[in-house]
Amino acid sequence: MEKRTLYYWSRIYSAQMQKGMPYTELAKTITINILNFRFLRETERFHTTFHLYEDQEQFPLTDVMEIHFMEIPKLMDKWEQRAVNPHDNELERWLLLLEADDHEEIRKELEAIAMRDPVMKRAFDEWEDLSRDEKKWVEYESRRKAILDEMAAVREAEIRQQRAREEGLAEGEARGERQKALEVAKKLFAMDMSVDAIAKATGLSAEEIEKLKQQLH
Repeated sequence: MEKRTLYYWSRIYSAQMQKGMPYTELAKTITINILNFRFLRETERFHTTFHLYEDQEQFPLTDVMEIHFMEIPKLMDKWEQRAVNPHDNELERWLLLLEADDHEEIRKELEAIAMRDPVMKRAFDEWEDLSRDEKKWVEYESRRKAILDEMAAVREAEIRQQRAREEGLAEGEARGERQKALEVAKKLFAMDMSVDAIAKATGLSAEEIEKLKQQLH
């Protein structure tokens, strides 16, 4: 995700450049990533902002780069804990609106806010208009399904990669343990211990011990 947002940022930033244009005219570029999954393990804050800073003294290199991550699952956790206040916080209000369609309690809360927030009221009015227009609704549901399908595909790919890493790690550990057992068995052979005793000491089977004995001789 971090590489993806840097790629998008760089495309937007570099697209400003025209032939003969001085670099001083390049405008500040901001990317905002609204994520429906947990991304940053280092913090439970749902909104994080990044800039370019010097490592030791933390002074900024430039203000042209700004990257935001807004993690909806973290926001929803805070909503359940009553640790957010959409009445007073405009960002929380608009992010929660993304969940209002599937969360009746949030919808009712935002509808109450819309009574005194004309911009929020307009959003709800637009939503009602969309709901009444069957063609627009079908288009909306098609876009929503495509987004959900893409999210599911990404998540499945992440799960497969994680399983592959875990299986590879387990397989590597198993090979390592077996190699250690074989090394111990070789040393016990040098001490003239019996096959049964070596098998008990190392966890190797009698067949494996016999095969190792033949290799050594």
